[in-house]
Amino acid sequence: MKKLALSDEILLKIDKPARYIGNEINSVQKDPKETDVRFCMCFPDVYEIGMSHLGIQILYDMFNKMDGVYCERVYSPWPDLDQIMRRERIPLFALESQDPVKWFDFLGITLQYEMCYTNILQILELAQIPLLAAERTGEDPIVIGGGPCTYNPEPVAPFFDIFYIGEGETIYGTLIDTYREAREEGLSREAFLEKAARLPGLYVPAFYDVTYQEDGTIASFKPNRPGIPAVIKKELQMDLNHTYYPEKPVVPFVKATQDRVVLEIQRGCIRGCRFCQAGMIYRPLRERDVELLKDYAYKMLKNTGYEEISLSSLSSSDYRALEKLVRFLIEQFGSQGVNISLPSLRIDAFSLEVMSKVQDVRKSSLTFAPEAGSQRMRNVINKGLTEEVILNGAWEAFKGGWQKVKLYFMLGLPGETEEDIREIAHLCEKIAKKYYELPKEQRNGKCQITASSSFFVPKPFTPFQWVGMNTKKEFLDKARTVNEEMKKQLNHKSLRYNWHEADLSLLEGVFARGDRRLAPVLLRAYRLGCLFDSWTEFFDHEKWMQAFADCGIDPDFYAGRIRPEDEILPWDFIDAGVTKDFLLREYHRAMEASVTPNCRAKCAGCGARSYKGGVCFENQD
Repeated sequence: MKKLALSDEILLKIDKPARYIGNEINSVQKDPKETDVRFCMCFPDVYEIGMSHLGIQILYDMFNKMDGVYCERVYSPWPDLDQIMRRERIPLFALESQDPVKWFDFLGITLQYEMCYTNILQILELAQIPLLAAERTGEDPIVIGGGPCTYNPEPVAPFFDIFYIGEGETIYGTLIDTYREAREEGLSREAFLEKAARLPGLYVPAFYDVTYQEDGTIASFKPNRPGIPAVIKKELQMDLNHTYYPEKPVVPFVKATQDRVVLEIQRGCIRGCRFCQAGMIYRPLRERDVELLKDYAYKMLKNTGYEEISLSSLSSSDYRALEKLVRFLIEQFGSQGVNISLPSLRIDAFSLEVMSKVQDVRKSSLTFAPEAGSQRMRNVINKGLTEEVILNGAWEAFKGGWQKVKLYFMLGLPGETEEDIREIAHLCEKIAKKYYELPKEQRNGKCQITASSSFFVPKPFTPFQWVGMNTKKEFLDKARTVNEEMKKQLNHKSLRYNWHEADLSLLEGVFARGDRRLAPVLLRAYRLGCLFDSWTEFFDHEKWMQAFADCGIDPDFYAGRIRPEDEILPWDFIDAGVTKDFLLREYHRAMEASVTPNCRAKCAGCGARSYKGGVCFENQD
C-alpha cells in the first residue's frame, strides 16, 4: 500500500479529499525503480475538470504503454488544500505514486483555455520548480506545454522549456528517446533542449528572440542559434485507426464534469466557421473507422462501468457513419440502460431523427448554435445556416416532442449592426411561434426558448485574427439591447436570455492575442492572488487591472486594436496547416458577407492538403 502525501488529518480538513488520493479504477501502477523516464501529466484546473479531458486520457494511455516510461497525473489543488500545502511546505505530488512532481523528468501541462494561466504558476510554485525556465537547472523537470493555447504560446513562453505544437501521438516517443540519449551522453539541460528544438512540432522559446517597433508591434522574431527552425509546423496524427486510444480510461472517484465514456469519432471539421479556432487548427477532418468505434464502445463500457457514452467531435453530423454507429449503440446497449450523448449536432432533419432515437425528448432540451440573429451576420461568420433551415429544424423538433430549446449566439462580431443584434430576439420569437403553430393537443405545455450570448474573442489562426474586440461597455450595451428586444416579443414569456462575463472575455482576448511582454503581468496577477480565473467566484477583475497597471501594459493594445494585414503577429512563426493567404481571403469574404462552401462541397485551398490525408483526399483512390 502506497504512503499518501497527505495525512489523514489534512484529508479530513479539505473539500473532496478523493481528488488527491489516486488509486482510481484503471489508473496505472508501476514501480518507479523499474522505469527510466517519469512523466507527470498536468491539467491546471480542479480534478473534476481535468478528469473530463480526453486528451490527457489518450496521452496517459500512450505514455504508459511505452517501455520504461511511467506517466502519472496531477491537477490544481483547490484553494483549501493550496493554503495548507504552502503553510506546511508540502510539495505538489503526483496521484499514482504520491511522489513530488519535482522528482519527475518531465512535467507536461495542457493549455486548454487562457484563463488557466495563473494556475500554471500555482502548479510550478507548489511543485517547488522555478517559475521561469531560465532559472531551472538539471535537477528540475523539463516543463512542456501542449493543447490549443500553444497556437499562441507567447504570453506564457518564459515559464516553459518546450511547447508541443499539435497532436501528441506523433513525436513524444522520439522526444523520450532523445532525452535518454542526452542523459547517457551526460549532456546539459540546454544541450538536450537544442536537440529537442530540432524535432518536428517542438518549440523551445529560449532559442528565439523578439524585437519590437516603437509602436509596440513586433519587428522581428528569429532563432538565436544555428540549426533551429524559423517556422514550427504543427504535428497531426493522420491515421486515427492505428494509434493510441484508451480502452481502459481512468474512472474518477469524484463525479467529473463529463462522467461518461467518450468515443472520439473524428478530428477536425469541414465547416469553416470564421470565428472558430478549433475548426481551423485541427484541419483536415479525419474520421475513425466505424467498426473500430464499435469495438472501443464494447471495451470502454465494460472496463469502466459507465452508463453513458458520448460521441465526441466538432461537428458530429458530418461523421459519415453516424447513423450506422448510433443504430449499433442503441441495439447493443440501449436495453442495458446506457444513454447516448450526441453533442455538436446541426439542426437538420437527419440530426433530429438521430437525436430522437437516443434522447427522451420530454425531458431533454435541444441545443444548437445559430451564433448570429441575422442572415447577413451568419454569412459573415460563414455559419452555413439559413433562417429557413433553422425554423424548419425547430418545427421538426417541436413535432417530435421537444419543447425546450437552448440557443447560443455571439455578440461583438465584425461588422455587426444594431439591426443584426435585435435580430437575435426576433429569431427566438420566430422559433417560439413555430411551437405555437402546433395543434394544442400536440403541445406539452409552454415552450421554453433560452438564448445565451457569449462575447466574441478573435483567436489566432482564424480569418478574424486581425480584428479588434469590443469594449466592455459596447459588449454590455449590445446584451441589454437584445434583452430589451426580447421583452417586446409577443411570446416573451417563453423567452429567456442571459449573457457571459464581459471582463472575463476581454481578458481571454488579451492572452489569446498577446506576446511575451504579458508574462510579467501574469506573474504579477498571480502574486496579487489571482487563481482559478475561469471560476466566477474567484475571478477578480480589479486585481488583474492592477497587474496591468503595475507592469505598464495597456490591455487594449492586445484586445481592442485592429491589426494591419502586414503586421507580424506573435504566432506567425507557427505553421498551423492553414495558410495566411487563405485566412486573409476568408477575412475579405467575411467583410463582403460571402459564404465559402464546406470542405466536402468544394476545396477552398486552405493549405491542409499538405498533410496528405483526411477529407482533402476522400474521393481519391
